[in-house]
Amino acid sequence: MQSILITGASGGMGKSAAAHFKSRGYRVFALDKSPVTAEANLIPVTADVTDPESVKNAVRTVREHTDTLFAIIHFAGIYMLDSLAEIPPEDFRRAFDVNVLGAFLVNREFLPLLKRGSRILITTSELAPLDPLPFTGLYAVTKRALDAYAYSLAMELQLLGVSVSVLRAGAVDTGMLGVSTEALDRFTKHTALYSCNAERFKSIVDGVEAKKIPPEAIARKAERILSGKNPRFVNHINRNPLLLLLNALPKRAQLAIIRKILL
Repeated sequence: MQSILITGASGGMGKSAAAHFKSRGYRVFALDKSPVTAEANLIPVTADVTDPESVKNAVRTVREHTDTLFAIIHFAGIYMLDSLAEIPPEDFRRAFDVNVLGAFLVNREFLPLLKRGSRILITTSELAPLDPLPFTGLYAVTKRALDAYAYSLAMELQLLGVSVSVLRAGAVDTGMLGVSTEALDRFTKHTALYSCNAERFKSIVDGVEAKKIPPEAIARKAERILSGKNPRFVNHINRNPLLLLLNALPKRAQLAIIRKILL
């Protein structure tokens, strides 16, 4: 039986993936800061991915069951919506800690359990290669940094026989979309610098999130990626045509369009 470690396994995409891979005959180590209920072939690993010692303890927990992992799948992440001129420094740092540092720590500490033929799949975002929309900049920057980290890691780990891929997912029907709506409401009420038309900005966000896919689709996509003989580095699912169209324009045109919409 092959073993897989899934981060962010208590909710959303991670929870769905844990259930899916368990049903497909894998032994799943479900890592999350929030406790996960133990089941047959689903082993909870409680850890904070931003805490080096906590991640080391997670390795010890997994080693009680196995010394080999077929794959690590990263779903742990947070979404923040704020202006780059107003976001508190502690929130700025936390976004990088969870979305970037967490993946680095998990991969670093669990690397000894990966053998030739093992895989790492890192979920970034469809925003990673695109120009960010206003007030989503921090999230987009962390996902772009994560994407670049993953590529650098792929360059190195290929020399050890370990493949690294990214899954650039579009809007997924998880609790994160509810969080983004709440964050948008808070921002439009409390921003001291921007008097933009909140309803118009909400219409942009709604347009981006309109075509949501269920988290089960992400789980199935992850399995297809990991089961491939030579997984591609970049894998897309649910790309948003409006974002693609906007990004096809020159940057001056993009800036002008957003300015016209929001002012």
